[in-house]
Amino acid sequence: MYRSEVHAVSQAPVMWRFSGNQLKRWRTKANVSREQLAAASNYSPDTVKAMEQGVRMPTPRILDVADELCRAEGMLSAAKEYLSREKFPPRAQEFMEREREAIGLWWYETMLIPGLLQTETYARALIESRYPPLDEETVEKRIAARMERQAILTDRKPLVALSFVVHEAALRGPFVYADQLRHLQEASGLRNVDVQVLPFERATSDAHLGPMVLLEDRDHERFAFTEGPFASELSADPEVVSRVTGRLSMIRAQALSPAESSRFIERMVDRHD
Repeated sequence: MYRSEVHAVSQAPVMWRFSGNQLKRWRTKANVSREQLAAASNYSPDTVKAMEQGVRMPTPRILDVADELCRAEGMLSAAKEYLSREKFPPRAQEFMEREREAIGLWWYETMLIPGLLQTETYARALIESRYPPLDEETVEKRIAARMERQAILTDRKPLVALSFVVHEAALRGPFVYADQLRHLQEASGLRNVDVQVLPFERATSDAHLGPMVLLEDRDHERFAFTEGPFASELSADPEVVSRVTGRLSMIRAQALSPAESSRFIERMVDRHD
């Protein structure tokens, strides 16, 4: 497998990879070639290969055709229900799984309000402005999923420790109105949530390298998540985690304190009003 293929597989959602793996196992067990399955399902062999590797989501059609061709007795077709439940973009799937298990989270954002602190109005504006445009059903699913994620702020027992540093550029970005700023103020009033602002004049070069998140799970293993316009990476590599931890610590030290940040945001609210 080429390096680019390895990267693509690592970025794919777990359910894609699992379903694709089962597809390949059943096909091999039934002595059905990839070419035979491709012809029967009206896909190219390369497309079938991509589905089996988890690079592409296995479609309902190929699962049903393979189920019958491989005599899987519904075992492959059953995957359709789970694949249809996915609410997040493919490259964010694994991060969302880790987020649901987190006991601690440290988040830095450069240009956008962190997803866990977004109002529905702000989230809708962002998701609806995506290019290429998303269909209406996908837009609604992603908005609902983003709102559901925010249960981490108050509904977990024990409470999750959450720390956010938001660059001033994000606060002055499009779609940020008084209601979104007040929402940040409300979140910062929670006992388990810290919100800090990094003003323009305090931001060093490292603060412009992009957003990043550090997660800690119940086993006290840490994961670093970095996101760019075309690729994201979730890593448990100690070297990567250490590097992200160091950058986050430096940025938090440069940012305003939570109390100073609250006053900073309050002044922005007054200007909006």
